[in-house]
This record gives sequence, C-alpha cells and structure tokens, in this order.
Amino acid sequence: MRFWTAIVIITCLAVVGLTYEIAAGRVLAPFFGTSLITWTAVIATVLAGFSLGNALGGLVAERERRAAMRAVRTALVTTAILMALSPTALALLYALGARGTGGMLLSVVLAFFPASVLVSLPSPLLAKLAVEARPGREGSSLGMVLAAGSVGAIFGAILAGFVTLPLIGSAATFTACGAAALFCVPFVRAGASDDDDNGAARIERREVRAAVGPAALIVVASVANGSVCRYESGLSCIDVVQRGSAIQLMSDRTQQAAERTLRPGEPLESSPELILEYTQWLWARMDRDLGEAPSVLFIGGGGYTLPTALLASRPAAEAIAVEIDPLITSVVRAHLPRAGAMIERAGYDADRTGGAASADDGRLGIVHEDGRVYINEAGRRFDAAVMDAFSSGSVPAHLATIETYRRLKAIVDGPVYVNLIDTPDGRLARGIHAILTELYPHVDAAQGPVSDRGQANTVLAAAEAPFDPLDTLPRDYAPVSIGPGRAFTDDRGWFGHR
Repeated sequence: MRFWTAIVIITCLAVVGLTYEIAAGRVLAPFFGTSLITWTAVIATVLAGFSLGNALGGLVAERERRAAMRAVRTALVTTAILMALSPTALALLYALGARGTGGMLLSVVLAFFPASVLVSLPSPLLAKLAVEARPGREGSSLGMVLAAGSVGAIFGAILAGFVTLPLIGSAATFTACGAAALFCVPFVRAGASDDDDNGAARIERREVRAAVGPAALIVVASVANGSVCRYESGLSCIDVVQRGSAIQLMSDRTQQAAERTLRPGEPLESSPELILEYTQWLWARMDRDLGEAPSVLFIGGGGYTLPTALLASRPAAEAIAVEIDPLITSVVRAHLPRAGAMIERAGYDADRTGGAASADDGRLGIVHEDGRVYINEAGRRFDAAVMDAFSSGSVPAHLATIETYRRLKAIVDGPVYVNLIDTPDGRLARGIHAILTELYPHVDAAQGPVSDRGQANTVLAAAEAPFDPLDTLPRDYAPVSIGPGRAFTDDRGWFGHR
C-alpha cells in the first residue's frame, strides 16, 4: 500500500469516527434527552470503543499481510452496517423498555460501542503500512499518521456540527458514516507489488466485491428508516402531532407547546386558548401582575403561545422572544395557527437593543440566539421576563445559574417567571428556588401533576413586591413548598436528570 493511500484512509476513518460520536449524542436526545450525563455516556463509550479497537488492531497488524488485510476489510464492512443501523438499534432498545439512566447507559453501549471498536481497528495496520512505505523516514511517517488522525477528527467534528446534522439530520448522517467506511474497503489490499501471483490478486478483488455489495445494499436501505423525527436541525428534533382538536409541538419527544385548532369561522386574531396547564398558570400570574403596556422578555420561544396571549390581550404590549433554533420558529409559523399568525402579523427580527430590523410597527421581536448570550449582551430593559427554555426535557445548565439570574435582574425591572421539569422537590427545583430566594424577597411556586416518569412541571414567580393570590389554578396544580437547596453557579451547575 502506498504511503499517501494509508494516510488518506486514516484521515477518512478519523472523520467517520468523530462524526459518528457527535451524531450519537444528537440521536440520543429524542429518547433520553440531552444533558451532561448523556454526553458523558456517549463520549466515554465511543472512546472506550476506540481504545479497544486500537488494541485489537495492533494484534491484527502482526498477522500475515493478506490475513491482516482481510480482517481489516471485514471490520470496515461490519462498521458500515453497524453505523448505518445505529438509530434503528437505539429505537428498538427504547421500544423494548430501556428507560432512565440505566436504560440510557445500556442503550449507548449496545448501539454505539461495537461500531466504535471496529472503526478504529484498521488504524494500527494502516500506521504500520505507512511507516514501512518510506524506509529511513520512520519518524516523519509516524508523525504524519498521528497528524492525519487529529486532522480527521477535527474535520469530523466540524462536519457533524455545521454540515450533516443541521442539513441532512442524524439518520442520514449515520448512513453517510457507513457509506464512508465502506468506501475505504476497496483500497485496503496488498497491491500488485506484494502479490505472489495474479491469482491471489483476483481472489482479493472477488473478496472485496463479495463483501462490499451486500453491505452497500444494507447501508442504502437504512435510509428507508427515515428521520427519527419530522423536522430536524443540529439543535432540535421536532414532531407536530394532532390529538383531537389540539396541535402539539414535540421537541426531542418532550411536549413544548400546544394550540387548539381553529373552529369554523374563528378569526386568527382571536385570543388563544392555552392548553398546557403550566402556560395557564404563567399567564394567570402575568395577567394579574402586569400592566396594560408591559415589555416582556421571553427566553425560549417554543410554541410562542405565551407571547401570543400577551400581545392578543394587551394591544400596547411588546415582547422579545429569544429562541436558539430558527427551525422551531419556522415550524410554529407553519403549524400553530394563532401563534403563526401573530409572528406573521407582529413579528420582526430584533437585535439586542430590541430595535426592528424590518417591520416598523412590529410588537414581537424575535432573536435567534442562545438565551444566555442575549441576557449577557442585552442593551435595553424589560418590565418582566419568562424563563421557559428547554433542551430536550430539561433546562439548559447555563441558563440555571445564579450568574444568569443576577444579570437578568439587572435588565428586568419587574417579576421573573420560570418553568422547569423535575421530580417533586428535586435538585433542579431546589437549585432554581435557592437562586430566586437569594435575589428576590418574594417567590411563589406551584406544581402540576406528576407524570409516569416521576416528573412534574414546577412553575415559579419571583419579584420585589408580594404577589396577589390567583383566583383559580389550572387543573391539578397547587402551591408547593420547595425545600432548601444549593444555588447553581457557572462553576457548579445543573448537570441534568439522572
């Protein structure tokens, strides 16, 4: 094998390995959420696979040359199949009942560890061939081998994060990983200079064709499984589901918003009927606390149902909605009639000062960026703020720290409203409650019904002045007492549900 052929294959497999690792973390989110724990599990599992694969590959590299080549080709073919079918394996494990942290760990190992082992198995043989191809230049050859692996890993990370996952989705990314591994197989052969006779070369070519053909069919067929969700970006995996008269927006299989379909003859401008109970509590609190012309900051656009309720009920109000994923805004415009109509009628692209980039008369400014970045750099003040940002089924850790809320208090003159999902009196609820009670003298909290996963929406309101009691509460919601906890910081923060 030529030196540069070995280097190119090493680079290609490094690209595949890192792309696969990042895609594994993304495809895990619809089943088990996104958190420090899930990413730790994915990274540890894939790296463990790489380590074992390199160790086994070293043993393979010591075999007779043709036997070693055959073993490497078999590993690459198997890698292609396993990578292409990883989303299917994950969905099957979830369907069989894998739940919780234990189920997540088991699923990660079974779905991603085997391919991680096999994709790194060829590397020792390829490194050996590269070094042997340039006698007397062993040092520089080994340096190029190591550099090729690093460059490939860098390119794979960039490819996954900026290209494949945002543009073609996770399922197609896995298929592309499998196809790339399969593409390397024909180049792993002894070569004419190493042939004992032409018969051996012909046998080798037949082996390659026999292995690649069926594997290619499986890899291509994996595309037929489709995406794990209806709409997918590098940040969200979104489904739109209609149940009865309600249109539900699901992100990573967690319900983010819901809106009732329009009745015959009902105008789009009608005040929305909030379906989700936590939004009913937040809106009841906002409706009681705010004046006729409030300026409200929403961190987390979601289904835009609360900004729509605010603007529909108060013609002089204005809102800034900070939503990190433009895809969510596009899906809302296409599928949620009232919120979509409000965005169409009053929405505009807003900068951090709240200035309009388009519609001069817009009242709903939309900013597509991370909520923490907006809070840190906002150049205007607000009368109230709603913290309702989610990554899968949990609050992003960097939005659940006392530094975030201190900065929020610096730009918000009035109350702050928070929605989160946690176990009753769980660590997240106690941490956020500790932050709010440290910054505000008055904090109210309520909790909704506990789901079959043992979690519930906890909603909080914090202000400098006492809150007037609400006349009614949403169904199954009640005031709740939250125990003492440690306020999360940027240094020691929330790490996700176990």
